[in-house]
Amino acid sequence: MKKYKQLTSEQRYAIYLGLENGDTQRTIASLIGVGPSAVSRELQRNKDERGATRGD
Repeated sequence: MKKYKQLTSEQRYAIYLGLENGDTQRTIASLIGVGPSAVSRELQRNKDERGATRGD
């Protein structure tokens, strides 16, 4: 069974900046050194009721 590691606050901020710049999830993932699924999970986890992520 695979064990997941939590993202750091710096990685979360890098995701935010990448989204603001219009980068793809795959590009953001490669920049912060995690898999694309980790970025996807983080975005899914932080959606509000309307489907928007924080900062949208």
